[in-house]
Amino acid sequence: MAKKQEVEKELAAKNAELQGADTKVVKDTEKIESEADSKLIEEIKSNTWITPEGEFDWDASDKGFGNYSEAERAKLEEQYAGTFNQINQGEIIEGTVVSINSKDVVLNVGFKSDGLVSLSEFRDLPELAVGDVVDVFVESQEDANGQLVLSRKRAKTQKSWEAINEALENDAIINGFVKSRTKGGLIVDIKGVEAFLPGSQIDIKPIRDYDVYVGKTMEFKVVKINHEFKNVVVSHKVLIENDLENQKSEIVSKLEKGQVLEGTVKNITDFGVFIDLGGVDGLLHITDISWGRIEHPKEVLSLDQTINVVVLDFDDEKKRIALGLKQLSEHPWESLDKDLAVGSKVKGKIVTVADYGAFLEIIPGVEGLIHVSEMSWSQNLRSPQEFLKVSDEIEAEILTLDREERKMSLGIKQLTPDPWKNIVERYPVGSKQTAVVKNMTNFGVFVELEEGIDGLIHISDLSWSKKINHPNEFTKVGEKLDVVVLELDEENRKLSLGHKQLEENPWDTFETIFTIDSVHEGTVLKVGDKGDIVALQYGVEGFCPSKHSVKEDNSALKVDEVASFKIIEFNKENKRLVISHSRIWEDERAEARVEEFNARKKEAKVANNAVKKVKDSVEKSTLGDLDVLAQLKEQMEGDEKNGK
Repeated sequence: MAKKQEVEKELAAKNAELQGADTKVVKDTEKIESEADSKLIEEIKSNTWITPEGEFDWDASDKGFGNYSEAERAKLEEQYAGTFNQINQGEIIEGTVVSINSKDVVLNVGFKSDGLVSLSEFRDLPELAVGDVVDVFVESQEDANGQLVLSRKRAKTQKSWEAINEALENDAIINGFVKSRTKGGLIVDIKGVEAFLPGSQIDIKPIRDYDVYVGKTMEFKVVKINHEFKNVVVSHKVLIENDLENQKSEIVSKLEKGQVLEGTVKNITDFGVFIDLGGVDGLLHITDISWGRIEHPKEVLSLDQTINVVVLDFDDEKKRIALGLKQLSEHPWESLDKDLAVGSKVKGKIVTVADYGAFLEIIPGVEGLIHVSEMSWSQNLRSPQEFLKVSDEIEAEILTLDREERKMSLGIKQLTPDPWKNIVERYPVGSKQTAVVKNMTNFGVFVELEEGIDGLIHISDLSWSKKINHPNEFTKVGEKLDVVVLELDEENRKLSLGHKQLEENPWDTFETIFTIDSVHEGTVLKVGDKGDIVALQYGVEGFCPSKHSVKEDNSALKVDEVASFKIIEFNKENKRLVISHSRIWEDERAEARVEEFNARKKEAKVANNAVKKVKDSVEKSTLGDLDVLAQLKEQMEGDEKNGK
């Protein structure tokens, strides 16, 4: 305990010693700072300052500056302000070139500061020099650097738009420079604004080479301006049309039908040629170019060709002129051989093939029609393309000839013998023949016995047993088919044929096989909405109505399923066989019910007989008893009488 107290006293002494040292340091520091402040004050006081005489006038700026009076100051300010121009943002002003460097042009516009414009905006002025005056657009009076912002390009564009709008309003002529070619026309520079010149508005005649106008300065009229998209459309054609309108009126006023004029081929189309008659256009239709048949005007005429034409018709009001070229030469029909007549043979070239026939050109401008019915003796009309094609050179016979109407019909089948002559001897009724299938329709098959001899096999005469919906189920085009001649009409050139007649009518035999209620096995070929088609023996098909195709488990028959069917209808004339599958098990059920009924009936009859026997026996015994009782009664009555 004593030792602990000694240690505590020692710690307290050390703490006191430390606190005394800190206090001394603080006092020494304060003493040093006080001495430094005193020294600084003494130095400041020892310095000598220049003091103004009198007091400073802080309101001198309001009372005047320097030695100027208020009036002089106001006058100078007015003179100074007069050296500047008042400019506003968005206006066009004039500027004088002050200096030019490699990037910019410095302009003096009379403002408090000069403006800078990029040297690239003066590319159209290669001779620009100091002192030149140009128009500029004020974009901003002061940018972030305090610089005046100007644009010569916008000044040019705005002035150009003003000039273009003024030209449109006043219908004035304006000059432009053709810069380049574009799709459908040219690009024109009008004082810095690009305008579109459509190809149709370059000249009154079609232009085939736009490049010849590139680099030229031309006169235009503004025809349309789209302010929203800044689009301008100009025309050079309207300037020419105004001059030509008077020429047209003068030319049309002197026209007469039958007048021969000289013109230049201006444009060629599929339907004709436009001829320039010296300021007015006329149409030369393709049918009036040549007496012969041509497919396109280019076959006869070419662009810029000079030709003579005759005026066929014209319209004063609409300025339409119809011209002719072939009318300047004699009609080919006039030079046709006078000896040609009906029955004469002529040669020529096929120029057109249509659905109804072909046209044979005998000489240029003279054609005859070969109808498709006159191409072959066959009654089965085919396409003319099967017989002839364009450019074929053939021989034909004249069937009709009308020189006044300039019409001629020809035939080529007449050059071969008529196969229908003596046909009765070659194809008698009932004879068997071999034919080739040529065509099929819904009602039958057209076959060819020989070139020019066609016949029809009706669909009902194809098969005795099969029901055929369309002939293509039985045969194909090009196949050979054995037939029998059924009917022959030589006058009308008609031949009726049959195929099934090659065999005996099997339905005579079927009548004895497929008797009513007879049961036959069959295979389901097709399932339809109204019923099923079933294949029976001997290639016969039967029809099973839907209600008769239900099986005993109430499910329906399916394709390729084999089942038994009962004949419920047989029609020999219509070759119709109606069958039933459900009738089989329905009849079986009915027979079972009948047998059950008969069995019950028999049992009931036996029971009735037994009951009757019992009843009869009971009745006999009862009657016997009655007789005995009656006798007994009589006896008793007799005894009673006797007793009495």
